[in-house]
Amino acid sequence: MSEKPLHAALKEWYAQPGDRLEMPLDAYVIDIVRGDLLIEIQTRSFAAIRPKLAELVPGHPLRLVYPIAREKWIVKLDGDGQTRLSRRKSPKRGGYEHLFSELVSFPGLLAHPDFTLEVLLTQEEELRRYDSRRAWRRRGWVTVERHLLRVVGRKLFQTPDDVARLLPAALPEPFTTADLAAALKRPRRLAQQMAYCLRQMGLLQPVGKEGNALLYVQTAGRGVNGEPYPEGSSTSETQGATT
Repeated sequence: MSEKPLHAALKEWYAQPGDRLEMPLDAYVIDIVRGDLLIEIQTRSFAAIRPKLAELVPGHPLRLVYPIAREKWIVKLDGDGQTRLSRRKSPKRGGYEHLFSELVSFPGLLAHPDFTLEVLLTQEEELRRYDSRRAWRRRGWVTVERHLLRVVGRKLFQTPDDVARLLPAALPEPFTTADLAAALKRPRRLAQQMAYCLRQMGLLQPVGKEGNALLYVQTAGRGVNGEPYPEGSSTSETQGATT
């Protein structure tokens, strides 16, 4: 199945005694089955797993586990793909809010009672190899693998209200995505993705404009039948090491 090292390491880290791994279900193979719960670990784009979720979530409790690199080291490899030439720490630091970059693929799915999303903050190595045929990208350095060093945090999101708690407390009311980006200390593109997802979930409402920018206010989350979303134990922080 050409499983990548990061996916394999996360599956090993996440699995508990009694779990069943790589179990066939319908036309798919499930990473981990824990009782009635299906657990899928996704290290790539959410768009790639959207068809699978669309078929499995109705009728199957399913948790999607997604890693975000809190800290990352870039390792450059020689042309043989084995010899390490250099290793440096990336200045970029990921946070839970980066899940919105992928959640735009299916922002409404978190309202489904059978779907939950768990984000793992990790320390990773990203291995890059020089490929002269692809010199247009990163000056020829192409990512070939990601390796897990450590899981440093985790959050479980069970309802749309849980992800809404990632909004900074110090936002003005109303606010623009520029205000949101400043409060998050993140690029405006991420703030726009966050606003889009929360608007699709019914947790943000546009109330006007400031120049060309939409103004938003927060609203109370409502379920698919107009009922409020139940309060969930949305967050948990743990520390653990793995290789």
